[in-house]
Amino acid sequence: MAVPARSPNSVVSEPNRPRWWQRPWVGPLLVLTFAFVTFSLPPYLTLDPARSRVPDPGYAPHYPMLVAHVICGSVAILVSGFQVWPWFRRRHPAAHRRLGRWYVFAGVLPAGLAGLVVGATSPFGPVARVSNVMLATLWLITTLIGWRMARRRRFAEHRRWMIRSVALTLSIVLNRLGGVLLVVLSPRLETSFHGDETLLTQTIADIGTWLGWTLSLLIAEAWLERGRTPRHAELVSTGGRRA
Repeated sequence: MAVPARSPNSVVSEPNRPRWWQRPWVGPLLVLTFAFVTFSLPPYLTLDPARSRVPDPGYAPHYPMLVAHVICGSVAILVSGFQVWPWFRRRHPAAHRRLGRWYVFAGVLPAGLAGLVVGATSPFGPVARVSNVMLATLWLITTLIGWRMARRRRFAEHRRWMIRSVALTLSIVLNRLGGVLLVVLSPRLETSFHGDETLLTQTIADIGTWLGWTLSLLIAEAWLERGRTPRHAELVSTGGRRA
């Protein structure tokens, strides 16, 4: 009996793939993304600058760009959970492709471009500005590389780059959670910050914005490298082709 040829872009598959209910992270991830958007999005749908959770830096385009960033970023967040869900990707490939287009063209690209403006004009100081601009730049780069790999049908590399993109998409959630933790653990205002609330807020924002996306990327890389052998890494790097 002839053995079917292996697809040039495939990687050796697992003989027994886990069922959807055997991936305990899927449900909490979907709940977390929907809960975060439900909390974060409504104030910006009113288009009322007074309801913004980011102080006005005195730069007129900042608020319109912030609204675009939040709305399009919410699209990316809501789609991201489904895009990294292996069961959904395998069982509904057409929906995966359609949602992927929404993720890239209605989510990350407009949100990332708006994020460059918002980040560069952040009211939290130069340290936060550098972090935000770097985050937006890496977000755009990883997403575009992932989209390009899909167009070239190099799906193993596509998945790896899109996992990095999703990690950056969801870094805002880690940023907010980290900010709350930093407020709880921060030193006394009267001692370390001499009663200066602005300095305290800026310091927490600086630490939180850097930790959010760097930790997210480190977690993504650890996830991608789990169980990888040199032979597996070689197959991925060559798109599944044997040397």
